[in-house]
Amino acid sequence: MRHPVELKGKPASDGIFTGPICFLSSAAAERRASGDPAIERRAFDEAVALAVAGLASLTETAEGEAAEMLAFQIALLEDDALLEPARSLIAQGRPADLAWRKTVDAEIVGYEMSDDDYFRARAADLKDMRDRVLRQLSGQDTHQAQAGAILIGDDVPPSLFLEADWSQGGAIALSQGSPSSHVAILARSRGIPMVVGLGDIVSNGHAEAVIDGASGLLVLSPDGAQKRLWSKKAGELAAQRERDALFLDKPARLKDGSRIELLINVAGADELDHLDSGHCDGIGLMRSEFLFRDGKPLPDEEMQYQAYRRFLEWAGEKPVTIRTLDIGGDKPITGLTPEGERNPFLGLRGIRLTLEREDVFITQLRALARAAVHGNLKIMVPMITVASELAQTATLLDRVMADLARQGSEAKRPPLGIMVEVPAVAVAPELLAAADFFSIGSNDLTQYVMAAARDETSVASLSDPAHPAVLRLIENVARYGREHDIPVSLCGDMASEPRHLKALIAAGLRTLSVSPASIARVKAALAEIG
Repeated sequence: MRHPVELKGKPASDGIFTGPICFLSSAAAERRASGDPAIERRAFDEAVALAVAGLASLTETAEGEAAEMLAFQIALLEDDALLEPARSLIAQGRPADLAWRKTVDAEIVGYEMSDDDYFRARAADLKDMRDRVLRQLSGQDTHQAQAGAILIGDDVPPSLFLEADWSQGGAIALSQGSPSSHVAILARSRGIPMVVGLGDIVSNGHAEAVIDGASGLLVLSPDGAQKRLWSKKAGELAAQRERDALFLDKPARLKDGSRIELLINVAGADELDHLDSGHCDGIGLMRSEFLFRDGKPLPDEEMQYQAYRRFLEWAGEKPVTIRTLDIGGDKPITGLTPEGERNPFLGLRGIRLTLEREDVFITQLRALARAAVHGNLKIMVPMITVASELAQTATLLDRVMADLARQGSEAKRPPLGIMVEVPAVAVAPELLAAADFFSIGSNDLTQYVMAAARDETSVASLSDPAHPAVLRLIENVARYGREHDIPVSLCGDMASEPRHLKALIAAGLRTLSVSPASIARVKAALAEIG
């Protein structure tokens, strides 16, 4: 019998789960080579095609950043510049799996050694892509994740998370990883407990574990007493969630009865099929980039109009804030975002990029103005830094309205607000007083204030939205908005975490936009704040 081993990491997604362990291999086992270059080449091409097909099937249900990651891998697997070196090695007599591993590993080293945060983060996608092809070559089942198990490894790529069967529960425990990673965001949206930064996790015959996502704890081979303890805690958590659920149909209020406007963040139209508009006060952030897929044609005006109209009709008279295209940084679109930037997070992203690509921006603004007649639409511009960016956007919107009027198209000019995510704006909001509203993007604001990349494991502890410097800026923006009658809200992960709500209310915020999965617990937590 194994003795219990407790490992402490960083919380990434709340929840308690006890179950079998599934250790994830970093790559597939080597296969037996045929010795015939022609056979190896056919096997390689078939494995690549199957890997692309598997990724493509996942993109049908994936949204937001997960969809962009999948598109990135597909684009690589369809790029002859990556495939030809492997094919050349195969022609020289190398087994297909070894040729592929050698080719991609060389690329991975280059990404990992880059000075660019974006390229270092993409190394994980390259490994995921490499291993997917290797599994196809070796005949392994691509679904490594055991249903109803705790997945343990160095990292879990989003593609594996999306493939996994979570219907029987499960959890994730990572030796590395970050609470702000793509997978952590997916885990929180699905209610899957997750802990990261646990350090070396050695199997040593451990077959079962318990994980507490809220405290960042992983217990390998728990004994009877520990199982009973964690079973009791899990029961208490389940009971708490049942109590939280009682708030779901009620308006969000503080203990004294003060009303809080509670909106939701959404990334794709598919989410609406599982959401009740009666549970929230509208949509505080709709990420329009879900329509823009890497490797796919840019969405035309009609496609965008129909998508935006779908959100507005779902919300009825409630407000829907749609963010204009926010790409660049960790969200590249081939042919649209610049290549070779030394630091994409500080480069041409968000409004900086769309003002450069006026043709793309005008198409989106036309679709938004046309959709506005179907509901209560607000346009929000990301990555605003200086007043001239807002002024240019307003001028383009005026031009769009004039063009639509001349063409006889039904349209309405929505309010034009900004994301407050660049510290320059949070420090001096008066410079952007022309905005119709402010929405604080806590994720990027924290990243820039703390100079700590969201997806970088080594600095994850610095990426703290509750740091006094971040809270001071939030309070500054809220105060300015209150004094000058400019509505201020906050979107991002911070608003979805009950532990941050007291500080946000104290900072003067009365409008929050949260993940749909956290509506009940946020309402319950607000009701306890005096």
